[in-house]
Parts: sequence; C-alpha cells; structure tokens
Amino acid sequence: MKNKRLSLLASNLISVAAATALSVLATQGALAQKKYDTGATDTEIRIGNVEAYSGPASAYGAIGKTEDAYFKMINDQGGVNGRKINFISYDDGYSPPKTVEQVRKLIESDEVFLIFNALGTPTQSAVQKYQNTKKVPQLFVATGASKWNDPKEFPWTMGFQPSYRVEARIFAKYILKNKPDAKVAVFYQNDDFGKDYVAGLKDVFGDKASSIIVAEESYETTEPSIDSHIVKLKGTGADVLVNISTPKFAAQAIKKMAELEWKPMHLMTDVSISIGAVMKPAGLEASEGVLSAGYLKDASDPQWKDDDGMKKFMAFVGKYMPGANISDANLVYGYAAAQTMVQVLKQAGDNLTRENVMKQAAGLKDFAPDTLIPGVKINTSATDFAPIEQLKMMQFRNGQWVLFGDIISAETGG
Repeated sequence: MKNKRLSLLASNLISVAAATALSVLATQGALAQKKYDTGATDTEIRIGNVEAYSGPASAYGAIGKTEDAYFKMINDQGGVNGRKINFISYDDGYSPPKTVEQVRKLIESDEVFLIFNALGTPTQSAVQKYQNTKKVPQLFVATGASKWNDPKEFPWTMGFQPSYRVEARIFAKYILKNKPDAKVAVFYQNDDFGKDYVAGLKDVFGDKASSIIVAEESYETTEPSIDSHIVKLKGTGADVLVNISTPKFAAQAIKKMAELEWKPMHLMTDVSISIGAVMKPAGLEASEGVLSAGYLKDASDPQWKDDDGMKKFMAFVGKYMPGANISDANLVYGYAAAQTMVQVLKQAGDNLTRENVMKQAAGLKDFAPDTLIPGVKINTSATDFAPIEQLKMMQFRNGQWVLFGDIISAETGG
C-alpha cells in the first residue's frame, strides 16, 4: 500500500512537472512570437515625426499631412499585422533648437517606437547623436544629405530620398556618356549641400576630374546676385555647366546665361526644378533644354493617368485628402515614404523591437512604392543605408519636364 502511494505521488509529481514544463515552453513560445519595445503593443505602434508646418520651409508641411492621411488609410484597412498606427507629428518650424525639444518630447513623454521621415538637414543633424545614443530609430530622414548613409557610425539613422551625392554621380555618368570630351564648369553653393554634389561628380570622374572640370565656382547664399559668377564661368570656355544652386540663384543663372547667349549643356540640381519658382521667373524660353534627374512621378502629368500606382495614389487623395494640390511633389513623396514605412513594419511582423525594425529597414529588396518612376526601386543592406540610388534624366521642353532614357544607377563602378 505504501509503495502504491509512493508510486502515485511520483506519478503526480511527474505530471505536474510535465505540465509546468509545457506551460513554460508555451510561455516561451508566446514570447518568441511577440517582442515589443517602447511604443509598440498588441494593438498599437506609436510613430513620431517632426515637420516644418510653419517657418521658412512650411511648404514641406504637406509631407507630414500626406503621411498622416496615409496611415489613416492603413488603419481603416485594419492596420499593420492587426496593429493601428498612432502617428504623432509636431511642428519644429525648421528650427534646430525646436527640433531638439520636440524630438525629446516624442521619445521621453510620448514614448514613440521610432521617429519617421523627420525633415531637414540642419534640424535632423541636431538630434542625430541623441537618437543614436538612445537607440531610437531615426528612420527615412527627409533630406538629401549623404551623411545619413553611415551605418557604422550612426546605425540608428537612415535617409530616404536620393542624396545630392547620388544625383551628382548620375549627372557625371550622363556627361561621360553623352559628351566624352566635355569641359565642365561647376557652380555650387558654398556649404554641405554644394560640396556633396562636387564630391559626387569627382566620385565618377575619378582620376580624370582635374582635366574634365575646367572651373569650380562657389557662391554664398547672402549674395544678392550671382551674375558676375556666370559671366566668369562663360569665360572659361566650358561647354557643360553643372548648376548646384537653390531656386532663387538657379533662376538668376538661367536668366543671365540667356542674356549672354551662353548655351552649354546645362545640368541643374533637382532642388531647383520647380516650374513656378524657377523656370517661369527665369523665362520659359530661357529655360528650354535645361537637364535634371528625377525619381518621383508627377501626379499632374497626364502621362501617368493609366499607371496602376498613380491610380492608387489618386484614389487615396480623393478619399483621404480631398481638394489637395496634386501637382505638389511633396504629396507623392510623403505617400512613397509612408508606404515604405508600412512595408518595414509588415516585414517586422510580431518582433517589434527597435533593433529588428532597423534590421528590416536595412533589408529592403526591390521595393517599388506606387509613386516612384517605373524601374526605380528601393534597396538597402546592412552596409548601405541609402534606399533610393537610381534616377531618370529629364529635360525641360515646351514648359514642362520630360523624362527620357534609361534609369541610371549611382554606383561608381560602371
């Protein structure tokens, strides 16, 4: 009888132990399936953003409004893997001290999971070290500086649009292919923006840079007029001008070149391709033939009316942003950035740790948002934090930009 009791007790203990083990395994399994950092739960993902809704760059506020509308659409469709996006976007007025204040608030008070597509080189530079120290993703930064592609030093920061250096490399490839004996004059703004372009040209020209580039002329943003620089550059005998100037000065350059009847191959940064702000003030006739490069579809251009991606974009605007100005490139840009953010969250699945989100952002393969020019695809890796490194050349003809040729990639080797 005693042996029977002991045997029963042993049997019960084994059953309890087995049940406990199963319970522990089940718990571990559940934990393995779902992992969360601050700002992510079973039902919500909190995403922070700072935007210039006021101040000198307030035109870019349309980006934040588009992203907010896009996430609303995603939430209406059930969210991402069953979780709703709570998008918290603050105005920093394009002022670095204000950016610091708002980003701290997002991370320390609102406890966001990550900060997405925050705008501006000076403003985002002011919080880059802070966010990397805190290990909070500074994801898909909305600026064209090449500094955001530095995974070794800043593993929590990634840019989005093609960098100025990428665009310059593409210009250099175009020049070498179409004018192999070119005498190139480079006109650039004397700051990081301008110097990024100069570096990109030299990346591709390589050892030949000193013989190809016949003049490098810089200007200060405080100068009222750049006419004297253009006169000087004409005098160099250059037959190609790479014009790295912001809208006001780009318009002045086009106008002065027309007055001087100087007609080199003229490549201009996509920062200054606005028809309203640059080409019209300079004169549409004077602007004829200017070259640039692009990666976004123009929603107001009839060539995209039957394009599947553009149909989706137009349906989105019709429902979530009625009355919005579709010719504003900030809308197609904000849409593409938000769509890419959702793709990263989808890939992250139930492992919503900040580390995994950066891993997924660095693992995008041939992702093609609806509003990117066909053939331009997003690719990233652990060593390459530049999502878009392809552009298509375009020329200003009869009052509009016309895309032509093949997609050009920014890689230096070929």
